[in-house]
This record gives sequence, C-alpha cells and structure tokens, in this order.
Amino acid sequence: MTQSATSAAPKPRVPGQVYLLAAVIFCLGTSEFMIAGILEPLSADLDVTIPQAGLLITGFAVGMIVGAPAMTLLTLTLPRRATMIVMIIGFSALHILAALSPSYGLLMASRVLSAFACGGFWAVAAVHTSAISPAAVQGRALASLVGGLTVANLVGVPMGTWIGTQFGWRSTFWAVALVTALAAVLIAVTTRSDAKPTDPDETGPGEAGSHTSTEAAPRLRTLLRAEVAAFKGPRIWLALGTTALFQASVFASFSYFSPLLTQVAGLSADLVPAVLAAFGVGAFVGVIIGGRLADRNIFGNIVGSLTALALSLGALWLVADHAILAGVMIVLVGASGFSIAGALNARVFQIATQAPTLAASVNTSAFNVGNALGPAVGAWVIAAGFGFPATVVAAIVLALAALVVVAVAIRVERSWTPQSVSILAEAAC
Repeated sequence: MTQSATSAAPKPRVPGQVYLLAAVIFCLGTSEFMIAGILEPLSADLDVTIPQAGLLITGFAVGMIVGAPAMTLLTLTLPRRATMIVMIIGFSALHILAALSPSYGLLMASRVLSAFACGGFWAVAAVHTSAISPAAVQGRALASLVGGLTVANLVGVPMGTWIGTQFGWRSTFWAVALVTALAAVLIAVTTRSDAKPTDPDETGPGEAGSHTSTEAAPRLRTLLRAEVAAFKGPRIWLALGTTALFQASVFASFSYFSPLLTQVAGLSADLVPAVLAAFGVGAFVGVIIGGRLADRNIFGNIVGSLTALALSLGALWLVADHAILAGVMIVLVGASGFSIAGALNARVFQIATQAPTLAASVNTSAFNVGNALGPAVGAWVIAAGFGFPATVVAAIVLALAALVVVAVAIRVERSWTPQSVSILAEAAC
C-alpha cells in the first residue's frame, strides 16, 4: 500500500468519479434554468401568464436555498453513495411528475421538491468529491464539479429549449428524467463505497477509523467555531449581498429573454435556442476573461463587470425591438455579467481564508437568492403592465444597487483592520 501511494503521489489526478458527478450537475443545472426557454408553450398549455410561469424558476431557487442545508442535515449520518443515488432517483421521479402535471400548482410543487433533491445531491457530491480527491487536486476537482453548471448554461439550456419548442415543453422534463435516471445507474455501478467523513485518508475499513470517534467531536467543534467566526463583521455580508444582487440582475432579464425576443423583437421561436446558446458562449468567454482580471484586481473586476453589465442591459433596452441587435446585446449581457463570477467567489475566499467551507456554501445560497429574486422582480414588472422590456430596466436597477453595495464594501475595506484574523486564530486554538 505504501509503495502504491508513493508511486501515485508525484502525479495526483482528479478521480474519474468526479467527472461523472459533474455530468450529473450538468443535468441539474439544465433543469434549474431550462424553464426560461419554454415559458411560452408552458404558460399556454397550463393556461397561466408568462410571469406566473417565470415564478417556476423562483420556486426552484427557493427550494435550493432551503433544501441544500435541510437535506445535508437530514442525510448527515447516511452513506454518501446511497444518498446520492436516492437523491438522483427522486430528482428523476419528480421530473416525470412534472411532465405529467395537469396543473400549474402540481408543477410548482414538483419544481420545489426537485430543488430539495438537487440541493441534497449538491451537498453530498461536494463532500464526496473532497473525500476521494488527493489534496493536491481538490481545488481542481471541486472546480470540475461546478463546471457542470457552466456547461449547462452553454449547452443544456439551449438544448432543452430546442426540445421544448420542437416536441412540446413536457418532452424537456421527460428528457431530464431519462438522463438523470441513467446517471443514478452509473453512480451505483462506478462509485466506490465512501470513506468516513472524518477519516484522514482512504486506507480502508479498520485501518484509519479507530481514532476518529474520539477526535471527531472536538475537531468538529473547533472547525465550527472557526467557520462561524468568518461571518463576524460586515465584509462577508457585503460580499454576499453583491452576489445576490448581481445574480438577481442577470436573471430578472435572462428569465424573460424568450418572450422578449419573440414578442418584442419579432424573432422566430425556432431561433430562440440559438440566441440562448450565444448567451451561453458569451457567459463562458466572460468567465474566462473575468477570472484572469480577478487575479489582478478583485474589486476592479467587480466594479468593471457590474458597470459593463448595466451598460449592456441599457443597450439591450434601447434595441429591444430589433431582432439582430437584441441578439448581439444579449451575448454582451452574458459576457459582461458572468465576467464577475470568478471575482465574487474569490472575494468570499479572500475574506474567509482560514474557514472557507461555510462561507462558500452560503455564497452558493446567495446566488440562489438572486435566482429567486430576479425572476420574481421580472414577473412583477410584467404583471404590472410595463411589458417585457421593463424586465431589462429592472435588471439595470439591480445591477446599480449591486454597485452601491460594492462602493460600501470598498469603503469598509479601507478602514478594516486584521482583527478578524485574530478571531479566527482564536477559534482554531
């Protein structure tokens, strides 16, 4: 065993299981955002307004906010492999229910419950990825897991939109149900039995677990104190507020791009998936460029990205009735908006350097707060009679609000002293 560990040490790799889990995350991400591309056929079939249909995105996001911590606590003592399989099977079954839903209420219930299963899988998959990955590649492994979401926006959502427009919105849910059911089978076949969360390595049963029962509880209390200490002071809350407002800005507009393009710009419904795919390409480019800029100047990247987002949204509002120009502006919205993603995550890790786990988890919740708030704000302005272009105006207001929060954060940063570091060090003692 020592010889094997020594030979593997010089070149650690991300375990193949991680890529399978990332593929599942791709399916989950596609499900979360695909509603934006099938709003019109869905609302027509269920006899609800487009704003009501848009609230299905909000319902899923709210389910994620509540479901992730709730399911984590409920499954804390259960084997990770079995938990992931159960969550995926439940997710697939709920999508079958959604595909068969005769009413809006039942569809909404299936979306919220699907989000609980999604949140539960996310939490356990992240823990499992961390446990099975060598320390030298844990960051890369977790990044690969999150990469599934980026690919979902780039490929999954446009694909779901195309399936929904060609074969009916229910077929999109059938497709997700089928793919996730297959994923459950693959996880059952390929995923190894999991090590204990408190095991220092994966040396196997009986080899490394003899001392964990006596050390786990004190160590857990120490880590918990350090994690909670990271939330003392305004810096982390300002960072989380920026995340939520940014995400709300993007999704206040993105959630209603489909009707904006068809009913305002006059674009054919068959071409909407192509525009959403172009938005995904813009977002992908933005993530790459923004990540490099964040390494040089985090606040510069955040301020620049939010400013560019507000300007591109303003340009979209001005040309909303011109199909080609609206499509171009939507790509710019994707690029400018998502160029901030790396900086927002880096900012949280920068603040909570010694205790990043809980902070990163809450930052994910902040993204989902934005996912819930944005579509709800968009639905409100449409229901108030302001029309689909008003969702873009609402997005601009949210982006400017995020800039105000960043301005406060910069001012706080200038007056901040490293007293928080001593608090964390105290908690870790």
